[in-house]
Amino acid sequence: MEVKTSLLDNMIGVGDMVLLEPLNEDSFIENLRNRFDHSEIYTYIGSVVISMNPYRSLPIYTPDKVEDYRNRNFYELSPHIYALADEAYRSLRDQDKDQCILITGESGAGKTEASKLVMSYVAAVCGKGQEVNKVKEQLLQSNPVLEAFGNAKTVRNDNSSRFGKYMDIEFDFKGDPLGGVISNYLLEKSRVVKQPRGERNFHVFYQLLSGASDDTLKKLKLDRDFSKYNYLSLDSAAVNGLDDAANFRTVRNAMQIVGFMEDEVQSVLELVAAVLKLGNIEFKPESRCNGTDESRVKDKNDLKEMCELLGIEQSVLERAFSYRTVEAKLEKVSTTLNVSQAYYARDALAKNLYSRLFSWLVTRINESIKAQAKTRHKVMGVLDIYGFEIFEDGDNSFEQFIINYCNEKLQQIFIELTLREEQEEYIREDIEWTNIEYFNNAVICDLIENNQNGILAMLDEECLRPGTVTDETFLDKLNTICAEHQHFESRRSKNSKFLTDHSLPHNCFRIQHYAGKVLYRAEGFVDKNNDLLYRDLSQAMYKANHGLIKQLFPEGNPAKVNLKRPPTAGFQFKASVGTLMRNLQTKNPNYIRCIKPNDKKASHIFTESLVRHQVRYLGLMENVRVRRAGYAFRQAYEPCLERYKMLCKRTWPHWRGPAREGVEVLMADLQVSGEEFSYGRSKIFIRNPRTLFFLEERRRQCLEDLATLIQKIYRGWKCRSHFLLLKKSQVVVAAWYRRYAQQKKYQKIKSATTVVQSYTRGWQARKLLRELKYQKRCKEAATTIAAYWHGTQARRELRRLKEEARRKHAVAVIWAYWQGLKVRREYRKFFRANAGKKIYDFTIQRIMQKYFLGLKSNLPSMSPIDKNWPSRSYLFLDGVHTELRRIFHLWRCKKYRSKFTEEKKAVYEEKLEASELFKDKKALYPSSVSQPFKGDYLEISKNPKYQKLNSAVEEKVLMADVVNKINRANGKGTARIFLLTKKSVVLADQKTGQVKASVPLPDLTSVSVSTQSDGFFALRLKEGSASAIKGDFLLSSEHLIEIITKIHHIGSTTAEREQLNIDISDEFLVQFKQDKVCVKFIQGVAKNGNSASCKRKNNRLLEVSVPSTA
Repeated sequence: MEVKTSLLDNMIGVGDMVLLEPLNEDSFIENLRNRFDHSEIYTYIGSVVISMNPYRSLPIYTPDKVEDYRNRNFYELSPHIYALADEAYRSLRDQDKDQCILITGESGAGKTEASKLVMSYVAAVCGKGQEVNKVKEQLLQSNPVLEAFGNAKTVRNDNSSRFGKYMDIEFDFKGDPLGGVISNYLLEKSRVVKQPRGERNFHVFYQLLSGASDDTLKKLKLDRDFSKYNYLSLDSAAVNGLDDAANFRTVRNAMQIVGFMEDEVQSVLELVAAVLKLGNIEFKPESRCNGTDESRVKDKNDLKEMCELLGIEQSVLERAFSYRTVEAKLEKVSTTLNVSQAYYARDALAKNLYSRLFSWLVTRINESIKAQAKTRHKVMGVLDIYGFEIFEDGDNSFEQFIINYCNEKLQQIFIELTLREEQEEYIREDIEWTNIEYFNNAVICDLIENNQNGILAMLDEECLRPGTVTDETFLDKLNTICAEHQHFESRRSKNSKFLTDHSLPHNCFRIQHYAGKVLYRAEGFVDKNNDLLYRDLSQAMYKANHGLIKQLFPEGNPAKVNLKRPPTAGFQFKASVGTLMRNLQTKNPNYIRCIKPNDKKASHIFTESLVRHQVRYLGLMENVRVRRAGYAFRQAYEPCLERYKMLCKRTWPHWRGPAREGVEVLMADLQVSGEEFSYGRSKIFIRNPRTLFFLEERRRQCLEDLATLIQKIYRGWKCRSHFLLLKKSQVVVAAWYRRYAQQKKYQKIKSATTVVQSYTRGWQARKLLRELKYQKRCKEAATTIAAYWHGTQARRELRRLKEEARRKHAVAVIWAYWQGLKVRREYRKFFRANAGKKIYDFTIQRIMQKYFLGLKSNLPSMSPIDKNWPSRSYLFLDGVHTELRRIFHLWRCKKYRSKFTEEKKAVYEEKLEASELFKDKKALYPSSVSQPFKGDYLEISKNPKYQKLNSAVEEKVLMADVVNKINRANGKGTARIFLLTKKSVVLADQKTGQVKASVPLPDLTSVSVSTQSDGFFALRLKEGSASAIKGDFLLSSEHLIEIITKIHHIGSTTAEREQLNIDISDEFLVQFKQDKVCVKFIQGVAKNGNSASCKRKNNRLLEVSVPSTA
């Protein structure tokens, strides 16, 4: 039997905020925190779902979960987005009601993921079949395409939707999908040309450069290096968790599934490449004879490649960037564009090109996924749009204004539809309806959209009127007309209440929205609302030999010149919002409110202030109050009776009558006040959550009592069953034991009989064996006696033969000894004369042989710094031992040197030169021995930051480091870039790269340093030279030893140059312009870490305090 759980079972916190008691903002947020900490990210407000972004994967979206929520009552299981999707789908399928799902929340709250979950759930539960699966796949695969072209990485979200999307999914009478229609709202096209710090451009640019094949990039005239394109930000080009190359392959596959042809995909990629190329076009000013400035393209290579991609004549587009034609009724006026206007025109073209491409993509996708049948369809709309947007630093502009206007309209329709739904349910259930007081934001919507005095109308009027139009004139007009409006605030208005409000800048105005006050900066409102694209550029684009470009710029057709000003961005968005609101009002609404718990995109972190801010601007408390204004909880009679029937003896365990009568009996028995509930036609309505919690508490206690009773009955049954089983088992065990005992007795008797038989047979066999052995011994005795007698006779003969042989051998031995004695006597006379020298020579030879063999087996390693050497065994080998050690060391040094490369030899030569200059003279020298001489510490040839400086230096840079130039006035250092070439020393500004001083090496006479461990050194210049006008240079560097060594090495290797003097002293003079200043070094206490500090004592003395190294 399937066990059904309820929203109220095993509840963490409160699953439905309507039941929250007490109800206030603090308890609301604390309930969200409690559920979020236990991975419960979904919470209800009646039929509204609150979704907290967990920033991690949760095991709650599996196919088993889909089946759990399929065809279930909304409140039957714990809160989940699947419950809302299932409720909407079943209402559409079974009740023939068009549905819409409104998903709102700020960037990073999980709106896009929520819309994907809704669509994937609907795709999973609807019908199957080849054609149906194809439609579902196309609907789902439209998401990767729109995300690639409409989503971007922001500081709040790595995959933020930068456009609003509304998708109508069309179903047939069986509930199977037939197709869909997508509407897009307000693409953030300004992101194409400029991105805030820490954010990226749209994903497709990075996906194309990372994932396209080399052949494709070659055709598009692109390079994989992001840094080569001005429109791509470099600080956030790579995003953790985003594989741009893999996503590009996914997008290509999705476009193929949706139905894009290969030539259409190629055309889209060519337009994306053209936008990148467009950003690299730069302009330079050029003066005309009449005194005006005219712009010209600086480098025409990118312009040429872009024109080749789009099939445009280069001269036509180049002229469109330099001239603007204004057409009146009877005449045309052509004016030149200066550099700033040319850049504006370039960026306007890039924004329009990309936004029109995006709109074309949406239209093309709609053509592929639209329903083919002409019959009436059921529709489910999914709205994924920006939430209410407030920037805390007051940098709210035109985009935030129209986004918040859209959210005002959504809040208005939300309250209206919620109240209407409540009222319809009350009337349907025959419950008396009481009016609910709530804040009606229609006055705010009227302030923005009124056709006469609305802010959008006044903005359009300012944009269309002749004369000088600026953001200040627009703000003045607002202050004149809206000054008395209770939801409008401005410092410039005549309302004295805001004249002293310093939190309200003069160039701003403030609107009190339903979610709170928002400060808007008027700067940019007029330009962003105009959104002008010069007609010359439109006509140039229309002339392109590219089919898609002609479709995107139809107004460029010379045969259809329209002198009317195009509609403003505000007017278009207002019309789109109006169409959307009319569409939503014809459908049954379902709401998902998305909240992000923190700004760090991290799991398990709940930032209370951020959540409180979102709860306020989403109007969630207002929603709860509207839902609780009448009855907080309602439930059908059947599940209510099934849940609480155990609380009354008359309804437990089974109620035989109608469910309503059973509920009435139950409530009467529990003595619940009649004011706390009402009976509808099919539901019971409970006014206060306390009543529901009272029923739940009584149910919990009753379930405990029932559990105890069940346990008691079960334990009794279990014990009885156990006893009967033991009794039955005892009879079986006794029978088996008796059988076993008889078998054992029989086996014992049988075994005893076998033993007796075996003993008898063994005795008889042993008796017979003894008799046979006796007969055999008698036969063998005679043979044995004869053998012993023959052996005795043989041994006697052997002893006789051995004695005869021994006598013969003794004679031979005595004769040999006598011959040896005679020979030894003769040889002893000769040996006494030469034996001493031979023994000595032999001994010496053996000692030398032993010494060399021991030396061979104990030779030290081939490292020149290894000072080990085997010890000598004899004192007379001391000279040889020392000479061999010297020869071996010279030989292994030669072997070690033969492995050096030319670069390594040069480094060791510099190290050797440094040793000759500073060893035992400068305390800093020992610490520099282990440090390799790198030379170019700034990688000046590779770092793009120093590209300009690198081009200014003609010779090869031998040394590049950051040094401190000491100021004579205060002794403080200023960071400078130190460059050393074979001909000069260059000092440049570290931030700008501008060359501050360049000193030829022949003008350098000497270098002065101290004997201590500081990094200070003075470059002494030749008097009367051009470089010595400002005097000598006093510098400080961490690589002092390397710098001076390289300068000295250059002087020593140049024949025509004098040897550079190195002055090592703790007190020396430095020429500053006309004055000579003494630099004195003293031992001091470390103050700023372990570095030396310079301090001016008087006009003639700079004192350098060097920390003691002890």
